[in-house]
Amino acid sequence: MQNLPDGTLYYPDFLDGPAQELLLKSIRDVVSEAPLFVPRMPKTGKPMSVRMTNCGPLGWVTDKENGYRYQAHHPQTGKVWPDIPKQLLDIWQELSTYSHPPEACLVNYYEVDAKMGLHQDRDEQEFDAPVLSISLGDSALFRIGSENRGGKTTSFKLNSGDVMLLSGKSRLAFHGVSRIYPGTSMLLKQEGRINLTLRRVTKAS
Repeated sequence: MQNLPDGTLYYPDFLDGPAQELLLKSIRDVVSEAPLFVPRMPKTGKPMSVRMTNCGPLGWVTDKENGYRYQAHHPQTGKVWPDIPKQLLDIWQELSTYSHPPEACLVNYYEVDAKMGLHQDRDEQEFDAPVLSISLGDSALFRIGSENRGGKTTSFKLNSGDVMLLSGKSRLAFHGVSRIYPGTSMLLKQEGRINLTLRRVTKAS
């Protein structure tokens, strides 16, 4: 695909149907241990349009009182997050040039009217590691720009089974999801999209 920012690596159809089904089963197991919750914006407490959870040693959360952060336990149950499924760790090892494992897998569930505004992934300590994203379910219109807010952006569809890495110059690029295309996948029991985002949070010793 042309015109993607430097460091944006796109792998369409990386996961075939059986691999998607296997991964979906693992994510359902994660959600059964760490239920989806509604994240809220710092200061205002405004709810985001996605529901989310995490797996791995650390999980990304946000709320009105304490804002964006990583922590080792679910904000509602108080339990530690489930382990990252091996299938995801294998994908990270295959596609990432970073020599240490991810510490967080953010699980975002988009209903058909959900969106994600342009933002940077910058709550981590380690920017040398890429952000690896996997799409399951209905297609989404993904939008990505540069490190500067308000710059030119490129939009393209992410389909079920697609994988993308933000690395190098695109690691801190502003990006978001403009819309979901309902009915474009039969993977999930109902319309919507799951996005899995693998991240390294701390610097490796």
